[in-house]
Amino acid sequence: MSSEVPFRPREKLVEKQKIFQSIHKHTHLKGPMDKVTSVAIPMALAGSCLFLIGRGIYNMAHGIGKKE
Repeated sequence: MSSEVPFRPREKLVEKQKIFQSIHKHTHLKGPMDKVTSVAIPMALAGSCLFLIGRGIYNMAHGIGKKE
């Protein structure tokens, strides 16, 4: 029975585990680029949604863009 080759060497896996276990941050902010995906992108989406909602309310209040 042949053993399956691992995706990464065991030494690199142990090294990554030590790095992640030594950081005392929230779980979703442990990687170097995770602040972009966990904070910046949701903030950008929320900001654009609030802008579009505000513009729609303004247009409805002033009667702009009505179809005839």
